[in-house]
Amino acid sequence: MRVSQRSSVEPFHVMEVLKAAAERQRTHGDVIMLCAGQPSTPAPEPALEAAVAATTTQVLGYTESNGILPLRHAIADHHRDTAGVDVSPDDVVVFPGSSGAFTALFLAAFDVGDTVAMTRPGYPAYRNTLQALGCEVLELDCGPETRYQPTVEMLDALDEPPAGLIVASPANPTGTIIDADVLADLARWCEEHGTLLVSDEIYHGLSYGRPTASAWQTSREAVVVGSVSKYFSMTGWRIGWLLAPAALRRPLEVLTGNLNICPPTVAQYAALGAFTPQAGAELDGHRERYAANRELLIRRLPEIGLRDYAPPDGAFYAWCDIGHLTDDSVRWCADLLADCGVALTPGVDFDTVEGHRKVRLSFAGSTAEVDEALDRMAASPLLRPRG
Repeated sequence: MRVSQRSSVEPFHVMEVLKAAAERQRTHGDVIMLCAGQPSTPAPEPALEAAVAATTTQVLGYTESNGILPLRHAIADHHRDTAGVDVSPDDVVVFPGSSGAFTALFLAAFDVGDTVAMTRPGYPAYRNTLQALGCEVLELDCGPETRYQPTVEMLDALDEPPAGLIVASPANPTGTIIDADVLADLARWCEEHGTLLVSDEIYHGLSYGRPTASAWQTSREAVVVGSVSKYFSMTGWRIGWLLAPAALRRPLEVLTGNLNICPPTVAQYAALGAFTPQAGAELDGHRERYAANRELLIRRLPEIGLRDYAPPDGAFYAWCDIGHLTDDSVRWCADLLADCGVALTPGVDFDTVEGHRKVRLSFAGSTAEVDEALDRMAASPLLRPRG
């Protein structure tokens, strides 16, 4: 049977980790999951109540392809309240998760052969989806000297402006937050050079003393990506959205109508509950737990020999260098899982050059789980330096 060349993209290796972790749990019952990039808490109570109510009061058939108007109003109000930007419901297009939003956006904004820049390390689905759609991916080597974030100087050094630039703040896998003035400079540069800035802001709400900024505070020609997955603790509900410039709204609406028909209806009504003050109080409690876990990691990672890691300004990740332990992060993570039942994500997912010497550790679980995982790692021979 014929298989398209465009489908030949790298797998998301964390899915292999999850598969192996499930088998370990079946045979040993002792797995601690520090690999999955998702909250370990359920949707907030008002969202669950809204979902239950919708099953008895709504038909739950198809909705408008760009999302129900009350949800678009709630999203617009959320951006006004949290970032101080004037957003209309007409600016908002809702999708089945931010992943669905990215696919539609890349189709709407880029043609086959267009070059789109992103950071390295960076979220692999950007790269893999762009490649599957026939775009050229330009990876910007971003290290600790720029907090793993791109700069205007990097863009000025390119032979020609790319069609697009993707930034994420807080970032996956590093957890770093881009400074507001740097983001503003990038937004202005992109607008001046005809480059579409795609600002992935799905981890907004999860920061620890360092402020976050939105691209729309500087340029309405940028695209802002949002989601109920991370701060709102609703990954599996699959609701994401874009704040889109006027020229892209109709193409996005047409594309999502063809690709998805509409976002999942019951999840849209549940998301309405997530934007209430009652839900916010519950969700801020989750952030306080992540903050405690972060402090635990900052104290204990050096104790177990992991001293080189990105500053976790936000999200719930620690991006750790294990080059003193291995040159094969995939094998090392598999061996760690087999040795002590702790599941981490190998860095090859996020960095095509240095990922074999890196791992991503998620601290979204309970504080007790994170502490126990560190105890197990400290006792493992895999944490002893080579040679």
